Amino acid sequence: MTQTQAYLMENDEEEKRLDLKTDPEEVKKQALWFGIGSGARVLDVGCGPGKTTALLHDLIRPDGEAVGVDISESRIQHARSFYGGKRGIDFQVRDIRFPMKDLGQFDFIWVRFVLEYYREGAFDIIKNISVNLKPGGYICLLDLDHNCLSHWEMPAQIEAVIKQFMFYAQDHYNFDLFAGRKFYAHLYDLNFEDIGINIMPHHLIFGELQTADEFNWMKKVEIGIKKAPEVLKTYPGGSEQFVIDFKNFFRNPRRFTYSPLILCKGRKPVGKRIK
Repeated sequence: MTQTQAYLMENDEEEKRLDLKTDPEEVKKQALWFGIGSGARVLDVGCGPGKTTALLHDLIRPDGEAVGVDISESRIQHARSFYGGKRGIDFQVRDIRFPMKDLGQFDFIWVRFVLEYYREGAFDIIKNISVNLKPGGYICLLDLDHNCLSHWEMPAQIEAVIKQFMFYAQDHYNFDLFAGRKFYAHLYDLNFEDIGINIMPHHLIFGELQTADEFNWMKKVEIGIKKAPEVLKTYPGGSEQFVIDFKNFFRNPRRFTYSPLILCKGRKPVGKRIK
């Protein structure tokens, strides 16, 4: 298996894609389930362009603090430009695979749509960032299960290509199609307490297609074609026809698309070390 830790979705419009696909009401609903509220100190791991960090900051004001970290300098610059400059919010360029002790400790550590990019290494990342969690604080893990693979009634030829794209990403880009289902076991093995699980729909698309959903999914198709061109070698009409066929399917208000979003929280033990 050939793997690289290059970010699978890297493209010139990634800040735009991440901003558009982030639904403020859904993020707030998820954050409230985890118990994030006024006065908390929150670390947003893999914060991207900063929109989610800003939404968390809204929930913890006036006395809380939100710190967003991401490996991408361009996305951190975007975050600082669009969401920074306020009391209680900060953004830092960091590689979450390495210690971040200088950032101090937090009441909550938020990890949303990050560990899907670390099929190998997710457990070690959770263990590493747990150093930044206060004893008694909660880690908040959110990711998908069966990522991008649930559509009805998708033509068989298109569905076969989507599956090939996703498994190619798994084998070559360390992507995890089933990241969410593993969270409970990760926290159990690390000796976290009071572990809770919730499941919500994500990529829930039916009826007339929204602009943000079309942009997000067509960008996924664009990246798939660019990074796995061999997948389309046998598709009738090649990549151009595949784009047309996928768009026709996706714009049909009869289609139904979804992915399960798994939320998992765990409390760091007091007086005991994480395993």
